[in-house]
Amino acid sequence: MDKLQIQGGQKLSGTLRVSGAKNAALPILAATLLTGEPVTLSKAPHLQDVTTMIELLACLGAEVVVDESLNVQVTAAELSNLKAPYELVKTMRASFLVLGPLLARHGYAEVSLPGGCAIGSRPVDQHLKGLQAMGAQIEVVDGYVKAEARNGLTGADIYMDLVTVGGTENLMMAACLARGQTRLRNAAREPEIIDLGNFLAALGAQISGHGTSEIIIEGQRKLGGCQYQIMPDRIEAGTYLIAAAITQGSIRLIDLQPDALSVVLEKLQQAGAQIDTGADWVTLDMRGQRPTAVDVETLPYPGFPTDMQAQFMALNVVAKGSATIRETIFENRFMHVHELNRLGANIELHGPSMAVVHGVDTLKAAPVMATDLRASFSLVLAALAAEGATVIDRIYHIDRGYETIEEKLQQIGAQVCRVS
Repeated sequence: MDKLQIQGGQKLSGTLRVSGAKNAALPILAATLLTGEPVTLSKAPHLQDVTTMIELLACLGAEVVVDESLNVQVTAAELSNLKAPYELVKTMRASFLVLGPLLARHGYAEVSLPGGCAIGSRPVDQHLKGLQAMGAQIEVVDGYVKAEARNGLTGADIYMDLVTVGGTENLMMAACLARGQTRLRNAAREPEIIDLGNFLAALGAQISGHGTSEIIIEGQRKLGGCQYQIMPDRIEAGTYLIAAAITQGSIRLIDLQPDALSVVLEKLQQAGAQIDTGADWVTLDMRGQRPTAVDVETLPYPGFPTDMQAQFMALNVVAKGSATIRETIFENRFMHVHELNRLGANIELHGPSMAVVHGVDTLKAAPVMATDLRASFSLVLAALAAEGATVIDRIYHIDRGYETIEEKLQQIGAQVCRVS
C-alpha cells in the first residue's frame, strides 16, 4: 500500500494550474446517461473516483473512450444493464447519481445504496422522496434501491427538507426527461450545481435558477450531445493555497474561478495572507509571517465548505492563538484530529461537531494514517510544516480526490515522494 514521505520545513512557492473539479465531473458523467448522443468532456481530472464512475458507465453498457488529449467521450445509446452493482457503488457514493438519469430515460433502475468516505450516514432519503413525488415506485431490497416508472416520470413541485447536493443533482437530472415542469425548492447552490445545470442546458435541457435555492426544469422528450469543459476544482485550489500559507510561503494559482472560493479567500486574509485575484487566477503571499488562528463554521454554499474544514484545522495547528472549528454538515468528520495531535498539535474535541485548536510553535514528524479524502490532506499540510520526515499511510484516500499530488507539491518546492 502506497505511502507519502514528506520532509517538512520547506517554504513553498511557485505557480500551479488547477485541475478540473471532481465534484463537478462525477454528476456530469452520470448525466451522460440522459442522452444516446455522444458527449465529450474536457478537463475531467484523472482520479480514482472518476475512473470508478467511468467503470460504472461501461458496466451499464455505455461506450467510454479516453482520447490522447485525455478527453472523455461517452455514448450511452444502447444500455445493456440498468443495475449499478454494490462492488462499484460501495467505493464511491457519487455512483448513486446514476439513479435519476437511468430511471428518467429507461423507466427502471437498480442502484446499490452508496459507500465512499467514512464520514457519517449521509442518507439518500431526499433523493428517493423527490423521485417518488415524480411518480417513481421505489423499494429498498437487499441493500439495493429498485426504482420503476414504466410510463415515465412526471414533473412535480419538490421541497427538500434539508439542503443536499447529491439530492439536488439526482433530481435535476431526472427532471430533464420528466413530463412537464419540475420545481426544486431549498436546492443546493454549490458552484458544481451550476456546472451541472450548464452541462444539462448544453444537452438541450430547459433549466433555470441553478445556483439559487429554486431550480425550474421544463422536461424534454429527449436530449442531444455536446462538448463541455468541466469547471476548475475550488477545493483543490483552496488546499494548495493553504499549503503555501502553512509554510509561510507564496503561490500563484491559474485556471480557476476565484468567485467560487470567496469565503475561503476571506478566511485566508483573516489568517494574515495577502490575496490578489484576477479573472482566472489567485495569488497568496504570507510574506514569511506565521498565520493567525481563524474560527471556522462549515455551512452549505455560499458558506464555508465542509471539504476545507480539515485543511483549515491544519493551518490553525501552527497559527498564533486559538480557534474554534464547528462542523455542521457531516457527523464523524474530525477523524484527523488524533493524527494531527500525533504530530504535536494541541486540539481539544468538544463533542462530535466542535474542536478547539491551540496553535503550537513547532510540529514534529511522526508516522500518521489517512482516514478520508480531505482529512488525509490535512496530514500532508501539517507534515509540510513539521520538522523532520513524516510518513503518511493509506494515501489511496488522497488519490481519490487530488490529481498528481507529488508532482504538484514538488512543483512548488516540497520534498515529497511516494513509497510503498
